Amino acid sequence: MILNNKNDALVATLGQALEPALPGRSPWTAARQRFLRNKAAVLSLALLCGITLACIVGPWLLPHAFDAADWDAMSQAPTWKNLHWFGTDESGRDLLVRSLIGGRISLMVGLLATLASVSLGIAWGATAGFMGGKVDAVMMRVVDMMYAVPYLLIAILMVTLLGRAFYLVVITITVFSWMDMARVVRGQTLSLRSREFVEAARAIGVPTRRIIFQHIVPNLMGIVVIYTTVTVPGVILTESVLSFLGLGIQEPMTSWGVLIHDGTTVMEISPWMLLFPSALLSVTLYCFNYIGDGLRDALDPKDR
Repeated sequence: MILNNKNDALVATLGQALEPALPGRSPWTAARQRFLRNKAAVLSLALLCGITLACIVGPWLLPHAFDAADWDAMSQAPTWKNLHWFGTDESGRDLLVRSLIGGRISLMVGLLATLASVSLGIAWGATAGFMGGKVDAVMMRVVDMMYAVPYLLIAILMVTLLGRAFYLVVITITVFSWMDMARVVRGQTLSLRSREFVEAARAIGVPTRRIIFQHIVPNLMGIVVIYTTVTVPGVILTESVLSFLGLGIQEPMTSWGVLIHDGTTVMEISPWMLLFPSALLSVTLYCFNYIGDGLRDALDPKDR
């Protein structure tokens, strides 16, 4: 009887030890299940996918071109007539198509600039945190100096010297949005560089570069994913601010920031020109924020 009890205890212990390795019980699977239980995050993800799909496909399905003027429907309020569901602007251009094109540009800028800034921030922060000492001190002082530079001044200089172009908007935003990621990654790297798997890699002579990008960075993916969802809305908002100030996307191309700027000039006589682009921008930013909260709770449930 005692032997059977010992065997049962041993089986239970082995079962607990092997449980994470069973199919469907990996950490990423558990995180996905926790995320799917967050109704606000799931709804935000579905809504964001819908907005993104509409921005990509919608302009091809609608009968109006984003720069085509309908001279018989200038500054027309939203109506089913002529399929101007969001109304038109003062030049007779369909606001729905322009809002979707503007969303396509804003989302593209947000994703490209975020990808570039996150990649730069990961490389910079992981290198500084792993190397430590004087290398870390010098690299982080560069980050501090970047914080002190007013990005609007640099944006104005770049636009003045190089002109207004899509890629310049992406570069300008990237230059001034990677520092936060670098700080976050550096802090996490400082706590990982003394772990056993890093010491083992050092002991067998793995090059520093491989340790950083094959051992340190993969263990930072959780915090990187969470922070990326926070960075995207900030980048989209920055692009909107630059376009609102006339430093970003230029006519005849458009973005949400350009449309909001145009709407503020005629908001008393054509309020729909401000309402619809502002609503799309606000909903998109809220969706990213709720998705970020859901990912944080899913990937780090002890932080809730």
